[in-house]
Amino acid sequence: MTTIRHVLFDADGVLQEIRDGFYASATPLLGERAPEILTLASAYERPLLGGDEDFLPVLADVLRQYDVDVPAADLFAAVWLNIATSPASLDLVRGLRDAGYGVHLGTNQVRRRAEYMKATLPYDELFDVKLYSCDLGAAKPDAAFFQKAATRIGAEPAEILFIDDHSPNVTGARSTGMPAVQWRLKDGHDALLERLAEHGVAPA
Repeated sequence: MTTIRHVLFDADGVLQEIRDGFYASATPLLGERAPEILTLASAYERPLLGGDEDFLPVLADVLRQYDVDVPAADLFAAVWLNIATSPASLDLVRGLRDAGYGVHLGTNQVRRRAEYMKATLPYDELFDVKLYSCDLGAAKPDAAFFQKAATRIGAEPAEILFIDDHSPNVTGARSTGMPAVQWRLKDGHDALLERLAEHGVAPA
């Protein structure tokens, strides 16, 4: 078995989450229709993850479809920019770095949210390589995302362990020869440590 030398972390659901939850954070603006509206908005967001197109006009169009008189920028700020990082996850990343592993970020983001994350979250100093789908021109679970990620990291896919909360992304990574585990914040960090240990990976 190839030795793992790098760990690639997803962001949402692994390192960070939306305060109060994705739907609940929108309820003050959208009321009981929040889940329906955000589900459609997320579907429209998906094709934009691998490029530079601005999501706000798309979000505004969704709000018009529902005759909701809420500025798209306000909804975007209340939901997509309402990010809380997990101190325990960030400490784990630091522990892996201290143990000698390369630690990297691999996340699906539209350009507007990626720029916000770069400007306000501690990822630039925390990670060796930062891989945002809008920069890579490919989004998970597409194999191209993981192939490009391995190239940017400078390692064979088999040397990189990927952690993500969505099973299709885990499957996409494995299709390229990159070992991967599915884990969510609500699973608890003890469970993540166990899954890392199964691949011979442990923080300092």
